[in-house]
Amino acid sequence: MRLKYLAGIILAFALGAGLTATKMGTDLSVFYHFFHGTETGQVTNESAPAAAEREILYYRHPHNPRVTSEVPRKDEMGMDYIPIYADNGDGPGISIAPEIAQSLGVRTAVADLGTIEPAVEAVGFIDYDETRLVHVHVRTEGWVEGLAARSLGQEIRRGQLLFELYSPALVNAQEEFLRTLAMNQPAIREASRRRLAALGLSPKTIEEIERDRQVRQLVPVYARQDGVLSELAIREGMFVTPGMDIMTIANLDRVWARVEVFEHQAPLVRVGQRTKLHLDQAGGDTLEGVVDFIYPSLDPRSRALQARLSFANPGGQLKPDMFTRVRIFGEPRHEVLLIPNEALIRSGDSQRVILARPEGRFEAVEVRAGTISADQVEILAGLNPGDEVVVSAQFLIDSESSLRASLTRLEPLAEPEPGQEIWSEGTYNGPGSSPTAINLSHQPIPELGWPAMTMDLELAPGLTVPTHLKPGAPFHFALEQLDPVTFRVVALRVNGEEIRP
Repeated sequence: MRLKYLAGIILAFALGAGLTATKMGTDLSVFYHFFHGTETGQVTNESAPAAAEREILYYRHPHNPRVTSEVPRKDEMGMDYIPIYADNGDGPGISIAPEIAQSLGVRTAVADLGTIEPAVEAVGFIDYDETRLVHVHVRTEGWVEGLAARSLGQEIRRGQLLFELYSPALVNAQEEFLRTLAMNQPAIREASRRRLAALGLSPKTIEEIERDRQVRQLVPVYARQDGVLSELAIREGMFVTPGMDIMTIANLDRVWARVEVFEHQAPLVRVGQRTKLHLDQAGGDTLEGVVDFIYPSLDPRSRALQARLSFANPGGQLKPDMFTRVRIFGEPRHEVLLIPNEALIRSGDSQRVILARPEGRFEAVEVRAGTISADQVEILAGLNPGDEVVVSAQFLIDSESSLRASLTRLEPLAEPEPGQEIWSEGTYNGPGSSPTAINLSHQPIPELGWPAMTMDLELAPGLTVPTHLKPGAPFHFALEQLDPVTFRVVALRVNGEEIRP
């Protein structure tokens, strides 16, 4: 049975590749018998009891649909002719025997009205929340002494000592403040205290100077928030100035996820929408967040919309630069027609489903899909509530349906009348493989269903090629049908001159 599945799949791809009926005649026969419950080579006596349940109209040549027979027979390659049943073309779609449908594992679901929550899948990476970054600077030049924060990523607590600074300007300001303490002039003392604060001394350090009445040669610099050291630009003993970025402390209680959304999904994303972030690294857990900001322009390289999502980060699970997958949820839509996501077949620009009809018939129908969620898809056109759609094995059925349509296109539109001439245009290539034949390359011949090709054609008795018709020259020719598969050239037209036997 697995071999029959494989044959069906290979045939579907072969048909999509544009192979002609002649090149895949054998495969068409295999595929036909596969879907109708018979093996090739069993259209004779072994299959007679099964076939007797359905009326056979005639048998068709597996390579040439024009050639038929009233009785079972084999073609020149030993392949069985394909039986054409009386009920083979009743109604649209295809018919599959119940036992074959069961073997294929065909399952169906009913299209019904319901509620769907639009969701946009996006990927991106974790980044620091820039509103939670604290930069550390000095307000007067000096030298770094006693550096306590020494490495990137180091965990920092609010009030923790970062480093000590020796600055002559700070020493002078402290001495001035101590002198004002001996004066009975509160306004001058307060002005001196404010000057120390403006130079970057913490309230704690100023209180210690006032209490101890001593100048501190090394002024401590403390952290103003919890976080991790994300930037560090100094080392022990370095000379620093007010313009230098000394270090940055990043708080990771909340983080951003910067994601990219496809351009056609941009209208579905709004600030404030609920989002979920999937933690593949933590066994598939999820975190809830919101759309915090949508950038006003697309990425010029990827043509994608960039959005910024905000997430709480309990336990520091999310690390900056971590790859992540998110889902952005829109407003729920109510009373819309829904089918399972797996029922929708997408190929190129078309969307279709397989409808389950009564009496084991299946039909591929075009639909127009709307909102797609994780497990459901909204159908805007093509289906009605209560329609039954196939949700498994639909690709095999769709391949057979496409194959049946292709075989129908191969059927002749009308047989030429006896003695009727069919004119076409081509290029003369020279004599053929037999003395009475010519080789030519002709244009498509719609009356016969022939594509453009190069071939040998027999000349009618008494018809000869004029000497002025040289290889590579264009000309017109008339064909006459002798039997279902044999044609000959009965007239030529070269430079307006018609030549007959």
